Amino acid sequence: MKENGKVVELVSAGGVVYRRHGERIDVALCGRIRPKLWALPKGTPDAGETLEETALREVNEETGLQVSLEDTIDKIEYRFAGPDRVRCFKTVHFYLMSSNGGSMDDHDPEFDLVRWFDSEDALATLSYQNERNILSKARQMVLDQGK
Repeated sequence: MKENGKVVELVSAGGVVYRRHGERIDVALCGRIRPKLWALPKGTPDAGETLEETALREVNEETGLQVSLEDTIDKIEYRFAGPDRVRCFKTVHFYLMSSNGGSMDDHDPEFDLVRWFDSEDALATLSYQNERNILSKARQMVLDQGK
């Protein structure tokens, strides 16, 4: 976290975790019941972690899945009001990841649910447009791998 005047700059990292079933691409989403929310797994770095290490750790913690980092997708940036009306500017770096084990039953309590969605359904399910944009890019990257 870096404070710049009255704006706090935050950085996070996460991933789009996928698995293939022939032509079908499934992606892992994290959900909350109240308030209803579906999101990509992500979180903040621990001291000394690289963004890639953060993404791998956070995705494992939030989904219960073992994953391999394949490529950089993109980043999103947004502003929000933090505690005491502090203005925050957040950058989230996303990576393409393949699932290679683990169990969604082992996800941490930050989310109520972790589920696989067909990538088309996931685009309609995600709560935030900027994450839908990331998923669209990730989906195209996976499709391009199969060519």
